This record gives sequence, C-alpha cells and structure tokens, in this order.
Amino acid sequence: MSSLLSTLKKNHHLDQTHLTIVSVGSRKINPSDDFASSIWNPFAPKLSIYGFDADADACNDANAELETRNISWQEKHIPLALGKEHGEATLHVTKVPACSSLYPPNEAYLTRFATLQEFMSYDFSLMIETTTLDRACQQEGIGNIDFLHIDVQGADLHVLEGAAQSLEPVLAVQIEVEFTPLYLNQPLFADVDIHLRQQGFTLFELATAHRPRTRSPIFSTSNSGQLLWGDAFYLRDLIAEPDDSPLKTPANLLKLACIADALDFPDYALELLEYLTLHYGTDPTYNVANSIVETLAQVPALVEHGLNNFPLVSSIRAYVSGDALEYIT
Repeated sequence: MSSLLSTLKKNHHLDQTHLTIVSVGSRKINPSDDFASSIWNPFAPKLSIYGFDADADACNDANAELETRNISWQEKHIPLALGKEHGEATLHVTKVPACSSLYPPNEAYLTRFATLQEFMSYDFSLMIETTTLDRACQQEGIGNIDFLHIDVQGADLHVLEGAAQSLEPVLAVQIEVEFTPLYLNQPLFADVDIHLRQQGFTLFELATAHRPRTRSPIFSTSNSGQLLWGDAFYLRDLIAEPDDSPLKTPANLLKLACIADALDFPDYALELLEYLTLHYGTDPTYNVANSIVETLAQVPALVEHGLNNFPLVSSIRAYVSGDALEYIT
C-alpha cells in the first residue's frame, strides 16, 4: 500500500469512497492480475471488481479460487467476449490461450522476433458470441466504472467502441496497445490514442515491451530490441475540466487522486489533493491537508529541507490542524 493511500485511509477520507473496477480480458496470469490483493486493496471493503473474459474456464477458475478466500470486497468474473457490437465473431486460439484474439496472429511477422511464435502461433479457431461493454454492464447491473482495464490481444479498440456510455464516468484506463501488427489488420496504438483523447483522457505513461530479431547473433547492450507492445495508462485531467462538468466533483477528485497514487503517479495525486483541499476543504471529508503533510513527513529528505519551503505545503497550511502542525512549525 502506498504511503499516501494508507494515510488517507487511516484518516478516514476513504470511508465514503467506493471504487468500481472493470477488467476486460481478466484471465489471471500474474500476481498483479489479482487486483484486490495488490494496489487496489486499500479500497476494500468498498471495492467492486468485475472481470470479463471469452474463456469460460478462466472465469470459472477465478470465481472458484475466490470462493476459497475470505475476501472483504466484491469480485466476480463473467464469461463474455466483449467487442464493438453484439453478434458473432471468430476467436483465433493460440498455443498459449492467453494470446488468443479476435484477430488472427501475424505469424510470418512473429517469426522475426525472439520467443513470440511459441506463444502466439495459431492453434485453432471457433465461433463465439460477442457483446458490448455497455450491454454487459446493463445486464450485470454494473453502475459507474471508475477504473477500466482492457487486455484483449489486439481487439482493445473494439471494446472502447462498444463502451460509449460506460466510458463517460471512467476516471482512468489501463489498456494494452500494439505498436506494430502482431495480429493481422489489428488497430494499433495510434488508433487507441486518438479514440481515448477524443473521450477526454490524457496519456500518462507507456509500460513497453521489446523483442530482438530472431536471426541476429548480436544484440544491443542499451536497448532490448524493437518496441512491439505495452500497457498505456490514461487518466482524466479533472483540474482542467470546466467547473460545470458533471465529472468535476469533490468525490471524483478524491477518487482520481487515489487511483493516480495507486498507479504510481504520486505527483498528480498530490496536485489533485491540493486542489481538492483548496476548493472543497471546508468539508472535513475533502480537507486532506493533514494527510498530505503526514505523507510528506515520512520522507526524511523533505523534512530536512523543511516542509514549509514547498509551495504545495504553503498553499494548504491554513487547513492543517492537530498533530500534523508539528511537521510545519
């Protein structure tokens, strides 16, 4: 748990904050895929996680595993393939099922890069029913989504295209993107980026993956080969939103700050919390000045420099009270 989130929770600022996460392509492969046991745990028990995956077995396994644990949050995985429309589509199953896609693998291209073919080579195909995120949320009774995670191997843009209504209240998106066609005729990062920017999101980070060429006996010591895919992190800029925007509420500012901190953007989290305190700090729920100061006071170098010397702290000084005052006097 990050120090900022833990301090906000300790000071009861998260008592009324409920976070809803939707993960499309929710197969659990790595420990980080177990959302509530990792960075999102501070929100429990006020945490709802809904996973969607085309693989019914993966959903059943995830749900069965959850039943063996004494979890304090709500989580379920739903066997649905999501796309841009309701209908039928061909699922191209690969040697490693997690690499399966609604697009066929670009096998001739994959052979040029180390290790990719053994994971992504074609195995078989089958017809599946697809639906949209908008329709699935309506059927499952899922309300406003706060954080949307999408990882569906090349068809990620289609999920966004089928989520026009669901995307409106979303505060942050983590989405897998490809920079080169690992699947035939798939949309690429530029297509996803344009779509999300048009919906009011700002790109914050790219966690990228590279691969070297198969045929070369020599490799660079300064890079890992060609940029092929990655995870793109998009967040809304609520400070820049017009004051009459339905998204610009103190509850959303607090929630977005928490999401930013969980995703390791503490600078943005602090900017949002400063704005929240200055504009809504007359309400104790949204006066987070003490939490800001207590968090900064955990960093010895900042204390040595003098917390009062930071413009952030100076701006909220009038809102600091109680024991937190000792850090700035």
